[in-house]
Amino acid sequence: MKNLSLAGKAIFAFLALFLILTLVSLYDTNRGTVRMLDFLREPMMLLAGIFGIAAIFLARPRWITALVLAFATIGINLWRLWPYTFLASPQVALPDEVDGMSCARVLAFNVLQSNDQYDRTAQLIDSVDPDILLLMETNEKWVEELAPQLSRYSYRLGMPLENKYGMAFATRLRTDRAEMVANTSSNTPTLYATLRMGDGARFEVIGLHPRPPLPSESTATRDANIARAGAMTPDELENVLAIGDFNDVPWSDTTSRFAREGRYFDPRAGRGSYPTFPADYSFVGWPLDQIFVKNGVKVEELEIGEDVGSDHLPLIAKVCVDPNSPDADIEGATAAEAAES
Repeated sequence: MKNLSLAGKAIFAFLALFLILTLVSLYDTNRGTVRMLDFLREPMMLLAGIFGIAAIFLARPRWITALVLAFATIGINLWRLWPYTFLASPQVALPDEVDGMSCARVLAFNVLQSNDQYDRTAQLIDSVDPDILLLMETNEKWVEELAPQLSRYSYRLGMPLENKYGMAFATRLRTDRAEMVANTSSNTPTLYATLRMGDGARFEVIGLHPRPPLPSESTATRDANIARAGAMTPDELENVLAIGDFNDVPWSDTTSRFAREGRYFDPRAGRGSYPTFPADYSFVGWPLDQIFVKNGVKVEELEIGEDVGSDHLPLIAKVCVDPNSPDADIEGATAAEAAES
């Protein structure tokens, strides 16, 4: 190290730091400080690559050692990110084969409670015209401003809060049940809804917006509750759609456990991470807004919407449910429709 220039020493220091943080991120702990390192995997890979290239010119004669540090950092983080690269095998066909299935458009969006550009979100809802709408960070003001849009839906359920964890749900699908419960923590609602398509195919919707991991706190209770939210649905149906702002990346231990214990599949896997936050710089941001499906729930379309004033980008999808799945209730749907007529 004595023969290195000041720039070379700085490069070595940064590369060593990146590798140390990467190794620490693998430690099995519930400390928020460690869990937050999952958010740094992509930036650390990028920076390790940049510093590794710089080391070839500025860290002689130790450039090979510097490259080893860079490749180790990139390799470990890539191993964790692998399912969300274009080189991985997709978990869900996209578009999936949905011939003969009833489908519904879905919009899940964190509006940002302090955002006052209500008209842009209203225009988004008008444009997407979702059959299933989940809005997060909604307080009384947001519900009031979006009343014209929400009034178009036959079923509405909301828990407006001033703590940035309010939630509003609306659907035009037949609703067997819907409730918002304090699942991950108090005053942080989780949505559970059992819906049915027009052909009787039933499925459950889980809407999540848990609190993020914080440096000074343990994530043990939060992680267990998030996993339980996906594994224990009220009607215990096999067909489930899980959506929302998880305040977490899909490759983290927490969200990976949610998918593993709930037996979910991610339509983004094998196609990239679909970053949604921060909206202004999503190309270098994180996929905090999630969508997971299982069994008879298929995905025909999936996209990230444009910036409409929030710090998140909207997640838009078209999902379909197999009418031949065990959860379908064709006769029940027909009888209900006959009774209404």
